[in-house]
Amino acid sequence: MSPSKMAPRGHYLANEAGFLAGVSGQMVGQWAKNGYIRSSWQTTSPRIYSFQDVGEAMMVHQLIEAKVPYKEIREAIIALRERFGEDWPLTEASGKIGTYGKKGVRRKRVAYKDKEGVYDLGKKGWQQMDASDLGRISALLRRGGWAASKIKGLQHIEVDPDRLSGTPTIKGRRVAARSVAELADSGQPGIQILREEYDLKMPQIKDAQRWWKEARRLAAA
Repeated sequence: MSPSKMAPRGHYLANEAGFLAGVSGQMVGQWAKNGYIRSSWQTTSPRIYSFQDVGEAMMVHQLIEAKVPYKEIREAIIALRERFGEDWPLTEASGKIGTYGKKGVRRKRVAYKDKEGVYDLGKKGWQQMDASDLGRISALLRRGGWAASKIKGLQHIEVDPDRLSGTPTIKGRRVAARSVAELADSGQPGIQILREEYDLKMPQIKDAQRWWKEARRLAAA
């Protein structure tokens, strides 16, 4: 089912959304304030975001990583909202949008591609161009968000909006990955508790520690 036809799922404060989107909670709040993303559950302070809102924030992050200026992102969002609605237009179009730009030019633009052609989502209208697909974000979000893209071989982290309100957990378990990492980081007694009382294996514990370390690093960058 497409995101536009789904009800909001999961509940995240700005810092929790930031850990998944790979940016600070303050940045998430600024994106919501300036209309790049929405906060589905609550629009006043503190804003509360849904799983889909986090996916949209990851799309904004992806465009920024691709060297697209905020002005171009805003124009793309406006254009996509006209076609896909107000809720999560970037996620809805994620399989069909890409970036392009002249060789050697640092700043990129956003393009939308379908069977009819390739459309510049700024002010230039339809153009034929070579757009690199940004791909779907949903699978990455479910694997642990932006941090998962930076960690090789991460296997045991899962984000399910219907489990613990979307808190990242050990895959298949109702155990928060952050709690596992913090207990393991406390030393050998903590690891022993995780192994004996929670029946976790070392690969699960190590993945939690790697994910939490990278999520914190990205949020602080």
